[in-house]
Amino acid sequence: MNGTSCIPIVRPQWNDAVIIKRVLDIGAYGVLVPWVNSKEDAESAVRACKYPPEGLRGVGPRRAAMFDPTYLQTANDEILIAVQAETEMAIKNLEEILSVPGIDACYIGPWDLSCSLGFGVPPKWDDPRYLEVFDTVLKVAENCGKPAGMYATVDNIKWAIEKGFRLNTISDDDYFLIHGAQMALEKAREAVSHAQP
Repeated sequence: MNGTSCIPIVRPQWNDAVIIKRVLDIGAYGVLVPWVNSKEDAESAVRACKYPPEGLRGVGPRRAAMFDPTYLQTANDEILIAVQAETEMAIKNLEEILSVPGIDACYIGPWDLSCSLGFGVPPKWDDPRYLEVFDTVLKVAENCGKPAGMYATVDNIKWAIEKGFRLNTISDDDYFLIHGAQMALEKAREAVSHAQP
């Protein structure tokens, strides 16, 4: 993303200070921290992202500081910290989680959330009890003055935006690779069928 107007935001594998430090040191300007289920989990994520005295991130930004000479002075204020609400426990504790200073946004992982709530996978998008959880997240986030987002697909991104989710991802790299390959293959087959006598 270097040289573009894109802001790199990375989902680390876990709410782990070592992993988060590596992600930030290579130049991410935001993290989407998975499996944050409590206020303590949220506080841990913030500590991992902030330099002392606000946190415990070690000073050694490597690549991040190569392109920003004021990085060490501004990183604590500029790094986006979003937490994933993907369990029943996270939903119950969401107000406490979002009250943690330094947490900027929340994000629903709909598949894990569906499993945690007992609906299984794929998510049951037509189940009012499942959809009610999305309304709850939006309401709590709004009350805390923070945006909510979700993992969306090409099939429900319009719904997510109209609902009020603002920090959304659209599908994933695997889908884009598969979809792109399928489109290319369809074009090639079409060209072959038109070329044959």
